[in-house]
Amino acid sequence: MRQASNIKRRKTRQIMVGSVPVGGDAPISVQSMTNTETTDVEATVAQVRRLERVGADIVRVSVPSMEAADAFGSIRDQVQVPLIADIHFDHRIALRVAELGVDCLRINPGNIGGRDRVQTVVGTCKDKDIPIRVGINAGSLGKDLLRKYKEPNSTAMVESAMRNIDMLDAEGFQNYKLSLKSSDVFMAIDAYRTISAQIEQPLHLGITEAGGLRSGTVKSAVGLGLLLMEGIGDTIRISLAADPVEEIKVGFDLLKSLQLRSKGINLVACPSCSRQNFDVINTVNELERRVEDIITPLDVAIMGCIVNGPGEAKEADIGLTGASPNNLIYCQGAPDHKVPNEAVLDDLERMIREKVNAALADEAVPDRAINESP
Repeated sequence: MRQASNIKRRKTRQIMVGSVPVGGDAPISVQSMTNTETTDVEATVAQVRRLERVGADIVRVSVPSMEAADAFGSIRDQVQVPLIADIHFDHRIALRVAELGVDCLRINPGNIGGRDRVQTVVGTCKDKDIPIRVGINAGSLGKDLLRKYKEPNSTAMVESAMRNIDMLDAEGFQNYKLSLKSSDVFMAIDAYRTISAQIEQPLHLGITEAGGLRSGTVKSAVGLGLLLMEGIGDTIRISLAADPVEEIKVGFDLLKSLQLRSKGINLVACPSCSRQNFDVINTVNELERRVEDIITPLDVAIMGCIVNGPGEAKEADIGLTGASPNNLIYCQGAPDHKVPNEAVLDDLERMIREKVNAALADEAVPDRAINESP
């Protein structure tokens, strides 16, 4: 039996982003952002649906113009996942998407105009029960803060955040979450730690402009991992210069590693060595590709030899241990059957899908998906 997480999460106010609760005792949600042209409705809908299929809880869409706002309405009508509209500078765009069914607005109250425009947007959000995500970014701090602090730092980020929060507080608006993102891991960690002691609203975590798939994953895992282990964070985005689908996959892998979410296949695999009795690396990569549509929780261990193999395989729902002349498959901790190298992948996929579909039929897991072969 694997050790359960002992992370004690920070208590926050809960808000609703569409049908997804954020904060309180809700699971930490995983989100991404589309990178298609929002005015290309067909392409954006297709990308949102791809994100839905890999388990995205929330998707953000950039809405830079009124034309994009109208397109957003069409996109909203064609997908199920809650959508956040990312809006800057023009408060009229925020009002338009509010009419079209947006689930959350991502704005900086300080950059959409004067106090009267903030009041108009906040009033509309109150009337329609639309939450706001106040997004602070180290790369776009106000000029006065940069003059005051000489360069971006966590203190300037927190001060910027509190200015925006003050605007919402003045309107009696508490239905918001907050992010303080930086590409500098230490800056982001310090800012989140500081703000978490000052407000009760949920926090959206992210290391912005983290980099490509590999480097961005590492930076995000370090920064977000430290905060999550301290109980800070209610929703996350892994910001990668990569396919947005990869952001969702990495996000869930991060939460699984901390035992904060159990959606999808938790794949345990040895790094391989000369003792391996089958091609571990190719087997793992191909199996990941085959079962990436599955979001039902399941532990699968793929081990190349009998040194650590039996121990790990016994701890998993399904385990494979390399052996000669045939490899040994474990099911729920017990040896089940032997399989030759050429049949390993097909056998594992068959067992995984049978177990997932049985679990769904028995209503044994909360996360549901269509777990059929692509």
